[in-house]
Amino acid sequence: MSDNHHEEDHTGPIKTPKQLLLAVGYSFVLPVFIIIGLVYFVTSANKPQAGSSNAPEAVAARIQKVGAVEIRDANRELKAGADVFKAQCSACHTSGAAGAPKVGDKAAWAPRVGKGYEALLTSALKGKGAMGAQGGGDFDDVEIGRAVVYMANEGGAKFSEPKKAEAK
Repeated sequence: MSDNHHEEDHTGPIKTPKQLLLAVGYSFVLPVFIIIGLVYFVTSANKPQAGSSNAPEAVAARIQKVGAVEIRDANRELKAGADVFKAQCSACHTSGAAGAPKVGDKAAWAPRVGKGYEALLTSALKGKGAMGAQGGGDFDDVEIGRAVVYMANEGGAKFSEPKKAEAK
């Protein structure tokens, strides 16, 4: 055997494997906690949302009620079919947008008229295809029915205009 035995004196602060593992662990864990603490500090301030202010009008607009109840006069005069058509239906049924049959186009209305008034009214109230439901909107169901009769009669039907049901 040789006498080349070199004794190495380790003079660093880490002397055991346990100390080495702790030093490596703290060198990764400690910075993560410092970063999390800094992020929390920066974001914890009470900051107003962009575009909002504490003016009374702005606060009232943000906390307004979600829904509203509208009370209508049940005995009001019903609108004529042409008036309801102009207000509610003309946007699509005048131009034929989204496949809507144009008013006065007898060929487009013939198959629809053949199904009868009730089928047309159900389609108008509940919606069909690209047309949304019209029931429950600004007009009474009878007024929507009058608009349906107006459009169908312009397309060649001979439907009579619906009347408001009498109170029993």
